[in-house]
Amino acid sequence: MPTRSSLPSLTTTDALADGGNPAQTPAFLGYRWPAEWEAHEATWLSWPHNRDTWPGCLEAVEDTFGTIVRELSLRERVCINIANPAMVDRAKACLQRAGVEPDAPVDFFEIATDDAWIRDHGPIFVVREADGKAEKALVDFGFDAWGKKYPPWDQDNAVPRHIAAATGLRRFEADFTLEAGSIDGNGKGVVLTTESCLLHPNRGPGRTREEMATRLAENLGVQQVLWLGGGIEGDDTDGHVDELTRFVSPQTLVTAVEADPSDSNYRPLQENLQRLRSMSRPDGGRFEIASLPMPCVRDLAGSRYPASYANFYLANDVALVPTFGLPSDELATAILREVLSGREIIGIPSRDLVVGLGSLHCLTQQEPAI
Repeated sequence: MPTRSSLPSLTTTDALADGGNPAQTPAFLGYRWPAEWEAHEATWLSWPHNRDTWPGCLEAVEDTFGTIVRELSLRERVCINIANPAMVDRAKACLQRAGVEPDAPVDFFEIATDDAWIRDHGPIFVVREADGKAEKALVDFGFDAWGKKYPPWDQDNAVPRHIAAATGLRRFEADFTLEAGSIDGNGKGVVLTTESCLLHPNRGPGRTREEMATRLAENLGVQQVLWLGGGIEGDDTDGHVDELTRFVSPQTLVTAVEADPSDSNYRPLQENLQRLRSMSRPDGGRFEIASLPMPCVRDLAGSRYPASYANFYLANDVALVPTFGLPSDELATAILREVLSGREIIGIPSRDLVVGLGSLHCLTQQEPAI
């Protein structure tokens, strides 16, 4: 297992985008953010270990991780951040129980984390064509636990730096906080996000649409930002878009819609749907929109978890879809099977995952192939 001490040290040139020089931003140098459905070299995970996140069900969450690793490792490499050799032994036992083959392409990296939500604390990988060959880099956005909600977060914030060292990839350090769960892209320069999260004062004072569009353009090659309103009940991220609306092709979106007008999620999701219907693609056409049902999953006290079928993850030739043991599971997977034609749809039981206020997409980060 690679360890921190065995990893190459970073230099300022490797780690920084030349001190913020606009002529050295990823976009200026030709990098773009690929869509999630483009070919992967690997999926990155951070092994779950925080009992405060999953009170009373950490072991069940570990077993679900074993299932996730099994399905992913049949299709691509899986890279797992983990704190120490003792935790590796525990994880390997879990993977064995889940039926992960001994020779499966699973690699552990001794990178400690505060929690498992790598979609938000991990890097975003970008790619470019340069001098006739494909190149890959990563962008390191600051992470502060969704507006300083859950200290400590220093180990999580350091994860992109350690992944850069482990992979030898160039690291661009952005000068602002951003969680990858707050944006979703179509690989063609169009990104979805929400006002409630990206413009929230707890992510940085004085944020505007124009400022954030510029920063996304510089760091990820974004050409158009589509703004939704707010998020769903129980979401502690202030409205991450990966619980709401996702691209499934450059011109097709799936969006969560609540059918019950008395439900707390009805109005914000209807507002988002109306916004989507009014949006235009860069070529002037309208986006195709498919609606996903909303599950309702509550704790014993009646508080609602942020369960959503939109929190699926696209890996090579497969979609891992959260399921909750509800009648709506079948409808949601059928809709995704239709819009993701040719991709295998695999339901992953996620009732234990959402106890931690997130699900499959929140727990995964794709590394594109080049």
